Amino acid sequence: MFAGHALLAFALAAGVASLAGCDADRALAVGVLAGVFGLAPDVDILYAPVGLAGAASLPAAETAFWTTGNVVHRTATHSLVVGGAAAVAAGLWARRTRPGRALAALLSAAVVAVGLADAALVAIVLAAFVAAVVAVAEAAARRGIAARDVALAAAVGLLSHPFGDVFTGGPPALFYPLDVAVLAERVVLHPDPTLNLLGAFGLEVATAWAAVVVYLRVTDRRLAPYVGPHAALGVGFAGAVLLLPPPSLEAPYRFVAGALGVGAIAAAGVRVGDRRTPFRPTDDRPLYRLDAAVTGLVALSAALVAYGILYVWL
Repeated sequence: MFAGHALLAFALAAGVASLAGCDADRALAVGVLAGVFGLAPDVDILYAPVGLAGAASLPAAETAFWTTGNVVHRTATHSLVVGGAAAVAAGLWARRTRPGRALAALLSAAVVAVGLADAALVAIVLAAFVAAVVAVAEAAARRGIAARDVALAAAVGLLSHPFGDVFTGGPPALFYPLDVAVLAERVVLHPDPTLNLLGAFGLEVATAWAAVVVYLRVTDRRLAPYVGPHAALGVGFAGAVLLLPPPSLEAPYRFVAGALGVGAIAAAGVRVGDRRTPFRPTDDRPLYRLDAAVTGLVALSAALVAYGILYVWL
């Protein structure tokens, strides 16, 4: 579900930029950049493969991966304090001036020093985090994106990320290094484990819809022309209720893989020349990648709803 962080940041940043009067190109550039920044906090999961050494089976490897990763995952890099400092550093670095870059380096060093006061592993993870943030800022600056836009995109991406994790795992350390615990455990949407998973997965799908709707609005397009008939395949996923053990957040993989697979199959059915609809403007060049993405998302949404209805009914 890592993609949800990027999609949420894209929707927020591009939507706000468009409402603020930015043209489509600038709004989309800021949105995409925010989405990339939105992935940066999960650099802390790079420590998890250490736990794979010696794993004798796939279930053991899965358990070892997350047990090792969770030593530092959703801690320092998911802090609003750390994220805010990193966003400022990104904006300063993107100014491409010596004073700006010196201040960015100083601020980044301070972030790493805070981690070092905690543990060497935390400092290493924070060093990787600020390096990733600065690298994204550098790439954006080289493409001519203004430093102000880089800072705003970084703020949206880095500060929105932790809130996407409150439903699916251990609560993030929102105010690290301060000893302030806002959430003691993850937010449970329903006492039934399967319905709780469906709710969390539904929120993930909703972020994808937000990104699609914002993109269509910014580019002045309508949704209907991009939904293919293959989307109806999603309804068939309801049969998974009879075939799979009831999933939960502790064992979501077969359900999630199946639902995503249905969406991917529906998207793969969209081919050049498959269809023309009366809703598509004649002067709009066909965007088959968008066709595939939207059709796959509709199929995925149908799969989630159909599965949920049959699960509750049975």
